[in-house]
Amino acid sequence: MKKDLLRKLPSIDGLIHAEEAKQLVEEYNRDLVIDAARIVLEELRLKILKNETTPFEEKNLSLENIIRRIETLLQKKFSPSLRKAINAAGVILHTGLGRAVLSKEAQDAINNVIESYCTLATDIETGRRGHRDIHLDKIFCELTGAEAATVVNNNAAATVLILNTLAKGKEVIISRGQLVEIGGSFRMPEVMETSGAILKEVGTTNKTHLKDYVAAIGENTGAIMRVHHSNYRILGFAEEPSIEELAGLAKEHSLPLIDDLGSGALVDLKEFGLETEPTVQNSIRAGVDVACFSGDKLIGGPQAGVIVGKASTIEKIKKNPLARAFRIGKMTIAAMEATLRFFLEPEKLSQKHPIYKMFSLSLEVLRRRSRKVVKKLQPLFADVADISLEQGSSQVGSGSVPLETIPTRLLRIKPKAFSAESLANKLRSWNPPIFTRVHRDGVLFDFRTIQPEEDKIVLEALLKLLKEK
Repeated sequence: MKKDLLRKLPSIDGLIHAEEAKQLVEEYNRDLVIDAARIVLEELRLKILKNETTPFEEKNLSLENIIRRIETLLQKKFSPSLRKAINAAGVILHTGLGRAVLSKEAQDAINNVIESYCTLATDIETGRRGHRDIHLDKIFCELTGAEAATVVNNNAAATVLILNTLAKGKEVIISRGQLVEIGGSFRMPEVMETSGAILKEVGTTNKTHLKDYVAAIGENTGAIMRVHHSNYRILGFAEEPSIEELAGLAKEHSLPLIDDLGSGALVDLKEFGLETEPTVQNSIRAGVDVACFSGDKLIGGPQAGVIVGKASTIEKIKKNPLARAFRIGKMTIAAMEATLRFFLEPEKLSQKHPIYKMFSLSLEVLRRRSRKVVKKLQPLFADVADISLEQGSSQVGSGSVPLETIPTRLLRIKPKAFSAESLANKLRSWNPPIFTRVHRDGVLFDFRTIQPEEDKIVLEALLKLLKEK
């Protein structure tokens, strides 16, 4: 039986010259179609040979099916792997889906600098070579109160660069409760080791006193460091010195104080109904020598690691050879500058900034949008799925405000004849892919993270996929 099936496989030459393959050859060229045909035929050959229990269906060997497989393979080869997605999962800063949604202004700024040449590192007045930091230094200083700033490609790079500059070969004192894992299995002790600094942990997981820092200061102390444990909270019997207390101690012993803020809040989140995060401005006022934070979390810009602080400290950091290895490019600078301008008018963030707009969406708006989808689906698919609205919670995400959730309204679809996982998988295969949550045998859609213009795409996908089932 297997031999008979193998004999039915067409030859490469037969496939290439088939009438059905002509369009593929014209679109992709002959060599690419031949390579794809070899892959498809080999896959079919292996399936025939390995199929021990279930009879191999001969329709899989039809010329039409094989040509379709070749076409699918070529389309996948020439389709971008990184592409737009719809976030219906309810995590606003979703690391897996690219974190912050960039504003139209940021998108326009990127387009503006990639359409032709740009003034990345050239002084317009003199025509001479300049430094790319000039585009962001002034606005970061204005927003944070810092004397100077520089930006690298992410906050892990910022931390490594700071430690390598200020404390290479020396001890850095840090509370044991702040030895966090910052994502992707990168842990603070390992980051410190990579930088060349020596970890000197003090206190306990839940309690560290100022006297613990005092006792740890010695001849080989290079810096004191605070790391904001933004992706978890220690509750109950817990205590740490304030940033003001650490700043006073560092000044007393002529040591630099490093503050890794993580999420990088530039405004008080209480105004958006969220738990307060330490602001960059507060750290600068407290007297830290240098603070670092992410650009794509609570700032809502592109991926970046921002370093702000005293001018003398920032100047040392800029001169470190690693600064060039970690530097950002023109697209990041353009998007970051456009994003930061929103914070010059913080009272308008909820109207203009995509992330803060999502924070501020009312339950009534979310109910109205999701209800429109329900009204379209229920009359058509009541027999194949339970379609309803229910209360739920959105998350900020990316380690920011870990204990906080935002009340939301969810569209819930519970299929009757197939699994919720099957529907979720089909949605991820949609173009663009739609990412949801699966809970209690239902697929959940959170309209807080679905952009308003994407509502119709979600509806079209559900109309098609529920009809197929």
